[in-house]
Amino acid sequence: MPATPAWPPASTPRLFVDTPLGADVTPVLDGPAAHYLLNVMRLKAGDPILLFDNISGEWLAVVADVAKRSLTLRIERQMRAIEQVPDLWLCFAPVKKARLDWIIEKATELGVARLQPVITERTIVERVKRERLEAQIIEACEQCGRTALPTLAEPVKLPQLLKDWPADRTLLFADEAGGLPLAAVNAPPPAAILTGPEGGFTTRERELLIDTAAVRRIALGPRILRAETAAIAAVSLWMAQHGDWQPIA
Repeated sequence: MPATPAWPPASTPRLFVDTPLGADVTPVLDGPAAHYLLNVMRLKAGDPILLFDNISGEWLAVVADVAKRSLTLRIERQMRAIEQVPDLWLCFAPVKKARLDWIIEKATELGVARLQPVITERTIVERVKRERLEAQIIEACEQCGRTALPTLAEPVKLPQLLKDWPADRTLLFADEAGGLPLAAVNAPPPAAILTGPEGGFTTRERELLIDTAAVRRIALGPRILRAETAAIAAVSLWMAQHGDWQPIA
């Protein structure tokens, strides 16, 4: 007897929709999303699609009706409730466009809860295009299966970040001058990681960080890492130690 095909199939498109989903909702997709589904994925009536809304989780829908530039969907059932990601913030100095996109994409995939751009004395890129970064976040969530978008905070200067820092959240400062290996630092959630710009932190900034009670200095190995490499390496190490990478019992 032939095996019953998996439903929905692994090739089912997965999209974020900026509207609350539920069993009684009839989503209508238009614009770029409809173009992608109609002209790239070639969806037709009856085809499945996975949707998530950053509120209620992930839902299975099927195409109910196809128009020239839009699709009407019918919700079938909820697939997953919204996830609870580890309470880790990534605080990073913005870098040049392609490398900044890479930080956003990979940090989202790794499960970071909040992305906080930080303007330092040596930050070259002080203005970030929020819409572009939000698009990177959504695309990464669609690809990796996240049901909760990480929060994208507004850029803040380093002194102000430290002034307003919550006392109960450990701030792991990736210090080129040295520190303890992350595995040797007790930093369960709530926690945050701070990585610097391409030119590193200034002496004044290092002193300010070291004088902040919540800060713990960490080292990321014997080599000098690019800013984007340091950010993702630190997140990976923390997730392996304190995050949700442990096998499910």
